[in-house]
Amino acid sequence: MLQQKDNTLRTCKELLLEFKKEKIQVNSSKIKFILKQNGKDVYNITAPFFADGKTWIAGRVEARDSEYSRIGFFEESEGEWVETEREALNLQDPFVTRIGGKLVLGGVEVFEDEERPGYLNYRTVFYRGDGILDLSRFAVGPDRMKDIRLCELEDGRILVLTRPQGERGGRGKIGYRFFESLDELDAESLQQATLMEHQFIPEEWGGANELHRISGGNIGVLSHIAGFDTEGNRHYYSTAFCLNPETGEYGPMKMIAERRNFQPGPSKRPDLEDVIFSGGLVRLGGGKAELYCGVSDAEGQKVLIDDPFDEYENR
Repeated sequence: MLQQKDNTLRTCKELLLEFKKEKIQVNSSKIKFILKQNGKDVYNITAPFFADGKTWIAGRVEARDSEYSRIGFFEESEGEWVETEREALNLQDPFVTRIGGKLVLGGVEVFEDEERPGYLNYRTVFYRGDGILDLSRFAVGPDRMKDIRLCELEDGRILVLTRPQGERGGRGKIGYRFFESLDELDAESLQQATLMEHQFIPEEWGGANELHRISGGNIGVLSHIAGFDTEGNRHYYSTAFCLNPETGEYGPMKMIAERRNFQPGPSKRPDLEDVIFSGGLVRLGGGKAELYCGVSDAEGQKVLIDDPFDEYENR
């Protein structure tokens, strides 16, 4: 039974304490990426996906001292992931899904902020096509909104989760709304999503990362929760929850991984050491899943965990 009142609300600290009590056994490994040009990091990756007859991972390719990046498409080859020769999409944080039989890819576009000279603005942009070689841009989200994710429901409607900030969303809350077609997707309509009010305290924030259809018409939401410590360091954790799109009810968020569950490695900056960014989840069956994450804004890794959506199946 999903519940959505105040008892769903957990802080980062509370979720972390609950997670550590479970003493979860995990098995993590770094993913080796072969770049067209060396000297850059690959992080905030998708889970593997199938397109053009091959298996791919899309990842954020970026210099350690920059916020300007491209999306690289990596093909699996003998245990490594090799970047393909494709025209670059100059975006951050890729995500993929399939809607109406088409591959849909999104990412975050960074550009100069006209209202605040010297600062960067950002927005989510969307591409679609039969595969990665013929993607064309078709929609743009609102300025300063990341973590927009899409899922085609059984009846053909499209569920979209958003993450407004500012007057409506504070530091970042999750919203949801429905579309009949991808052609309806635009910045104004994405601002009109209904907010999930009991996921984050005002001092913290989070968002959706990937949506999975599960039993009973429910949606399993791979997500993240984040906050600052007293010294201004960021702490990001991988989380999951279940959403009933028909009623708007959602279950309590639970933590499924933290930075210490992954292999040691570098970080982009000292304040990003304790950061993982949920990229995608591959459900393996038998109660297990592989979670793909960006780690410390410098690497891509995967970890074998208990399937966070298994408990919602067949209910």
